[in-house]
Amino acid sequence: MRISITSGRAEGPTKLNTFDNALLNAGIGDVNLIKVSSILPKDAEIVPVPKLTPGDMINSVLSYVSSDNEGDIISAFVAVAIADEFGCVVENTGINRNPDDVKAEAEEMARYMVDVRGMKLKEIIIEGKSHIVKKQGAVVAAVVYLD
Repeated sequence: MRISITSGRAEGPTKLNTFDNALLNAGIGDVNLIKVSSILPKDAEIVPVPKLTPGDMINSVLSYVSSDNEGDIISAFVAVAIADEFGCVVENTGINRNPDDVKAEAEEMARYMVDVRGMKLKEIIIEGKSHIVKKQGAVVAAVVYLD
């Protein structure tokens, strides 16, 4: 299976528009995202986000937060923990938290998921964005399952 790990941030006139704009910024705005839980198959191949066919149904783990409070710092991260057996994905968000803390918390949760399953961590990949809200902002981070 191929997967892509991506993130985006944006402003817009409404909460829905900011979410859509952040998805577009991440390269996944023209597809239908289907929420799945946080397990990757063994030997998943990580690739850049390809050109996706508009309207496709794409499984994803999605981290998302928005705010309409000017000056808020919003952050969204995904952490992918890879072991020999399979991988685990977590999502984490924060509003007015240090983005480094939100990122570190995502990493800790991913490490824990591997550890509690009795597996040995091989690699961890963290992707995300932070944004200072001007009017209405959103950030997304996602793992999308391509095939």
